[in-house]
Amino acid sequence: MSDQPLNVLFLCTGNSARSILAEKLVERWGDGKFRGFSAGSHPQHGVHPRALAVLDEAGLPTAGLRSKSWDEFATPSAPVMDFVFTVCDDAAGEVCPIWPGQPMTAHWGVPDPASVTGSDLERTVAFRAAFRMLETRIKLFASLPFAKLEQASLRRRVQEIGRIGSSADEGSAA
Repeated sequence: MSDQPLNVLFLCTGNSARSILAEKLVERWGDGKFRGFSAGSHPQHGVHPRALAVLDEAGLPTAGLRSKSWDEFATPSAPVMDFVFTVCDDAAGEVCPIWPGQPMTAHWGVPDPASVTGSDLERTVAFRAAFRMLETRIKLFASLPFAKLEQASLRRRVQEIGRIGSSADEGSAA
């Protein structure tokens, strides 16, 4: 691993909640090793207010956050990504742009908190649960010994992290 931070792009369809949360979490837990980015295939008109609230609760900065198209990161002038993670099932199934630099990719599906209906409390709980699931995965990702792992081993571990919290018994602990 070089002295330069690794660029990590999180993708979701709307880029209004999960990918935004992940962008800020990778910077928090990456201890300067990562620069976080997020984008969507069909970005919303803004960041979901509950995503902003959860980030505020966690003491993470929200200034400048916006929903962006993934096309912004597929241009020659865009930062070259080292990792690209999809965090929603819709984005994982879409045909993604060709990313310059051939980054390592994985699917880290997280239930969509923005789709939860019910009371204000139920919707807030869904956003907090998505935040915790992403935080758990990102802490594990950030703790990987990148310099010591061969590409195949790193790829396997990154993909395994995406399954953490996905089963019923692991999900209840999140």
